[in-house]
Amino acid sequence: MTKTLKKIVKIFIFFSVGIGIFWLVYRKQNMTELKNALLSADYLWIGISLILGILSHISRAVRWNLLIYPLGYKPKVINSFFSVMIMYLSNMAIPRSGEIVRCGVLSKAENIPASKLLGTVVTERIIDFIMLFILLAVVLITQMHVVLKMLDKNPEINTNLHNLLSSAPLLFGIFLLFIALLYLMYRMRHRIKHLKFYRKLKEIIKGFADGIKSILKMERRFEFIAHSVFIWLMYFMMIYIVFKSFGFTENLSVLSGLTVFVMSAFGMVAPSPGGIGTWHFMVIQTLMIYGVDKADAGAFAFASHESMTLMMIIVGVLSIVFLPVVNRKLAEKAEKK
Repeated sequence: MTKTLKKIVKIFIFFSVGIGIFWLVYRKQNMTELKNALLSADYLWIGISLILGILSHISRAVRWNLLIYPLGYKPKVINSFFSVMIMYLSNMAIPRSGEIVRCGVLSKAENIPASKLLGTVVTERIIDFIMLFILLAVVLITQMHVVLKMLDKNPEINTNLHNLLSSAPLLFGIFLLFIALLYLMYRMRHRIKHLKFYRKLKEIIKGFADGIKSILKMERRFEFIAHSVFIWLMYFMMIYIVFKSFGFTENLSVLSGLTVFVMSAFGMVAPSPGGIGTWHFMVIQTLMIYGVDKADAGAFAFASHESMTLMMIIVGVLSIVFLPVVNRKLAEKAEKK
């Protein structure tokens, strides 16, 4: 099977999973009620939420640059932004592929080793996990009754959590095996250091480590923290602002919005392109606990997710188109100077 065919099969499988879950979520929905709810929405608020989304992506690009600067490179914000948007576009085709893609895009545009960029991406993801964990803690402290109701209504989530916890010893064993393998390679380094594979692996690991250590060398740490807070604030506001679009959600509290946001974030973790189906399921189930009718909750999830997805597709495609154009013009301008 050729690489191209493998990619096509992967994309087909992931989209099939997403569409299958989407169908399961909406198959029993009253389509007339869903349509009426969508028609009654105030799309001005949805438009504002998309603007906030763009701001979060710009902030993510700036924050990424702050991690790259200590490595001795000064990428342009516009190139980092284009790379971030292409990342989201790639994730819609193949989940989790975007991180590698964005490193490749910026590496080519700015002539930065991709291995070092991957290290900065890992650092970013660690920070994002910490931010999500903090928000989850707030939700668990203030809205525990909502979480318990969701688990009670959806026993399959409980089962998945149990399976995840039960597989922890196996994952730990694999991790120990990996460490042992690295140690063995280190002890035998004098024998294998002349191998091309070893030299390449060493180069990748070094670049990866440099990228992770970049946060320790960062001079603008306060700015980095501020961007991290701003990014997640915008993510939250993207959902909460849409509450104002519908009569059945406009009076829900900020904590209700935060709970919906945190639950939806876990819906994005599933191997489905762009969270299709899984995101909708988590949002609908959470809103129903707050007393929102199922059809209305479905309309909210559909309007929020599909508007966000459409925005990322459009901006992602435009990023692919304008990335070479902008860099060519910048190069011409630099030559004239």
